Amino acid sequence: MKIFHSINEFHSDKKTILTLGTFDGVHIGHAAILKKLTQNTNNGEFESTVLTFFPHPRMVLQGKSDLKLLNTINEKMELLETIGIENLIIHPFDESFAQLSAEEFVKTVLVDQLHVQKIIIGYDHRFGKNRTANIDDLITFGTQYGFEVEQISAQEINAISISSTKIRTALETGDIHLANEYLGYAYFLSGTVVKGKQLGRTIGFPTANIELEETYKLVPKNGVYVVRAEIEGKHVFGMMNIGLNPTVQGKNRTIEAHFFDFDADIYNRHIKVSILQRLRSEKKFESVELLTKQLEDDRNFSKQYLQNL
Repeated sequence: MKIFHSINEFHSDKKTILTLGTFDGVHIGHAAILKKLTQNTNNGEFESTVLTFFPHPRMVLQGKSDLKLLNTINEKMELLETIGIENLIIHPFDESFAQLSAEEFVKTVLVDQLHVQKIIIGYDHRFGKNRTANIDDLITFGTQYGFEVEQISAQEINAISISSTKIRTALETGDIHLANEYLGYAYFLSGTVVKGKQLGRTIGFPTANIELEETYKLVPKNGVYVVRAEIEGKHVFGMMNIGLNPTVQGKNRTIEAHFFDFDADIYNRHIKVSILQRLRSEKKFESVELLTKQLEDDRNFSKQYLQNL
């Protein structure tokens, strides 16, 4: 997959078949549109192209600097490449770009820069300054400038009825099962293993303290989860605590994973941890001994759960 960090960087000898949006989560609703894109390249005559934006438009237009996203840019790249997208354009979204009228956007961006032959888009898509133009306007522009518009019908979209907002809410309330069902894959966190207080090692539960690569990444509700990590190309299973570690007077929120049957040094390694199941809420225990007993129960439950996958 070729990656371009602005519309101006884009170049191709072929015309493009394109869809556009933020695609946060690249969930099963997005995947339906994206797969349709890859299947309509007319046997390689067109290149499948996704135009997305960063920062998220809501961060710019609504001043939501605290908006948490399901994917970092790197994670989104990985998911789109897996689907088979040929070109990804990540355009910087700012107030100036938001001021483009619908026709300016179509003529200068879609036609002149991206050489669009066909656009696949949701029936409810709106675009241009203040999002005043709709799918009917886009079809009119297509007739005027010589590109085809294929709209994803209300029936197709409603049949899936997924939104990134619903997934964010599920994660924030600890409903990992629902979030994963909507995503079509296990929600994951990516980051670097850093040194923590190393208290887990003293009670027989050494943990990898994970520092996320971006602060805008949404972290699920505090609690204990069953997880699967990708380390050096291998799957390693374990359990992960998200929270404050109240039993040992923790003050900062941490993400710590304990892996089963694994003892390699992974400090400073970048790892990806997929969240499979929520075990319980985080709680404060009266003693380290009681915490250790609970961790043993968590480990037994996790291994039983993994055997039944």
